Amino acid sequence: MKENIGAWLALSRLPFHLVGVLPFILGSLLAWQNLGVLRWDIFLLGVAGVVLIMLATYWAGEYWDYDVDSLSAQKGSSRFAGGSQVLQRGLIQRRSALYASLTAITLAATLGIVLQFIFLTGIWTIPLGIMGIIGGFFYSAKPIRWVSRGIGEIWIAFNYGWLPVATAFYLQVGLFVPLIHFLAIPIGLTIFNVILLNEFPDYEADTETGKNNLVVRLGMRRAAILYALIGFASWVTMFFSLTLGFSIFSCFLYFPVLILSVSLVTLILRGSWQNRDTLEKLCGLTIIVNLGTTIVYILALLVL
Repeated sequence: MKENIGAWLALSRLPFHLVGVLPFILGSLLAWQNLGVLRWDIFLLGVAGVVLIMLATYWAGEYWDYDVDSLSAQKGSSRFAGGSQVLQRGLIQRRSALYASLTAITLAATLGIVLQFIFLTGIWTIPLGIMGIIGGFFYSAKPIRWVSRGIGEIWIAFNYGWLPVATAFYLQVGLFVPLIHFLAIPIGLTIFNVILLNEFPDYEADTETGKNNLVVRLGMRRAAILYALIGFASWVTMFFSLTLGFSIFSCFLYFPVLILSVSLVTLILRGSWQNRDTLEKLCGLTIIVNLGTTIVYILALLVL
């Protein structure tokens, strides 16, 4: 039983849920700061919905990426690519991951219905959830499989950037405000770079199995340039958003994240990604940049 629970926890990638939960917290705090509204029952149900959609996404990815993850592990393990290897080691049956993913989607849909028709959160509640499912579950799932169409990274930027921030705000107050879009852009850009760099360790396996993501389509060197351009865009949009009603103190909060991001861009442009051990560290630090960006916004709202 203990081994089975541990296998499901590994398959669920719980630490990676922060990239979706933190933006949702940000959207909820934004509603509280701007309109003085924060219903904890709606907040908790919303977080549960976000987690369920992420679980559905991760479990579906493990199922549909079984072959490429198996090949990737043969070429070299990585904590940020190649899946959890739980299915490959036979700790959980492969079809169980798919069934669990479909169950998570069903539960998330049920929560959406409850929020819209019982808590009366607004007509966009269910459509927002559907967008999350379309972008998340079908990131890897056939027949759509966004990851092989060259736009999977854009869906990730949307699903972990604008969508959780906007959904959290909307569930609380039933409307959208322009500030949501400006806050979501840097978060979306930094998570785009997370998924882009995570594709580097899987490049050979993805190429051989026809997983035509952006790195496969561009090649690793051009993808490294794209990483740098996206990083630069995140700095510009972050500073611009911090001028929209935040205190000057917020800019100082962002400086450690900025320094880390600039350092990563410099290393990527210098080709440090060619060393597999260094690449794994760069992938981890890129996640920190994404989380740090969201945390800066959260702290900025709390000190207003």
